[in-house]
Amino acid sequence: MPYIDLPTPQGRLEAYSLVGIPLAVAPPDKAFNRVVYAAAHVVADPFAATEPSGLAAIDWGRTIAYRRHLLGLGLGVAEAMDTAQRGMGLGWAEALELIGRTLAETRDIDGALIASGCGTDHLAPADATTIEDVVRAYDQQMNAIQKLGGSLILMASRALVRVAAGPEDYRQVYRRVLANAERKVVLHWLGDMFDPQLSGYWGAPDFDTALTVCCDIIGENHGRIDGIKVSLLDDAKEIRMRRMLPAGVKMYTGDDFNYPALIEGDAQGFSHALLGIFDPIAPAASAALAALAAGERQRFHDILDPTVALSRLIFRAPTQYYKTGVVFLAYLNGHQDHFVMVGGQQAMRPLPYFTAIFKLADQAGLLGDPYDAAARMRRFLGLYGL
Repeated sequence: MPYIDLPTPQGRLEAYSLVGIPLAVAPPDKAFNRVVYAAAHVVADPFAATEPSGLAAIDWGRTIAYRRHLLGLGLGVAEAMDTAQRGMGLGWAEALELIGRTLAETRDIDGALIASGCGTDHLAPADATTIEDVVRAYDQQMNAIQKLGGSLILMASRALVRVAAGPEDYRQVYRRVLANAERKVVLHWLGDMFDPQLSGYWGAPDFDTALTVCCDIIGENHGRIDGIKVSLLDDAKEIRMRRMLPAGVKMYTGDDFNYPALIEGDAQGFSHALLGIFDPIAPAASAALAALAAGERQRFHDILDPTVALSRLIFRAPTQYYKTGVVFLAYLNGHQDHFVMVGGQQAMRPLPYFTAIFKLADQAGLLGDPYDAAARMRRFLGLYGL
């Protein structure tokens, strides 16, 4: 196995010998018994003259190839979500093009599971004055995605947080928007650790009240809801809510800290998954889920548990910059030839973060070609004068 000199936080270099045995990248040999989506990142075009603060420049070929990679591993794709830098570099116009391209360029894949983010991000929160503005914004995106034949993930709205006077406004907005859905949708409760502008979502400052409001909305509209993705990074809160959901409404874990136990579940139920971390750890997720479907629970944990330390590092506070770690692993694994991100987000983490990701990915068997990954890491360290 190769070795590489890696910097310590004190600025010294220490030799690190890679130890991981790369996981196989192959279609699963068993159909999953959980519904699973990986929220997929976008690959930036490093040659575009577009300013990082302007419109997103996307390498469409590599971006779609990565979605085909995820689908080939048996995972669904959650398209144009926060992992794709929605609201952090990727605007609605680019998101709609991304959704359209993904749907069109994966039609040849039998059983491809794709759901797309529908929000209000083309409406600046400061420009929203009433809930009517929010409903219109949701309807505009919903109609555009449904016209393409896409399924929907109803994303949380920054504009709704701004204009809602309380829980009743949330009930009205979701009731009206869901009435226009052509098929069942996935709701999304995104915690403020992912997006500080969503603090107080559901019109309540505390979790207990927010939980009641959210469950009331689901209960009233459950015939139009496939499930809800909960991204609160708190397994106890997710389990509590999971047990309150109406029959037929799925819990999709968005907990990138505690996903193995939540997906396995307990005597009272389990969570399906819609996870950003399943983008960079896709081979492990696929193999583990196949093992779980085969009843091999220990193997499920043997494969997936070693990825948790990596995920907790990638999603550490400030959590909204987790995309930087996701794209870095795509670079290390050769899915893109550069480490450039939409909006210049590659600059949002310090050097020790990247060296720790390299080590933990190796130890979890997530560096598909250790020699190539080490060479890519050396090139990356050269940017720091090493």
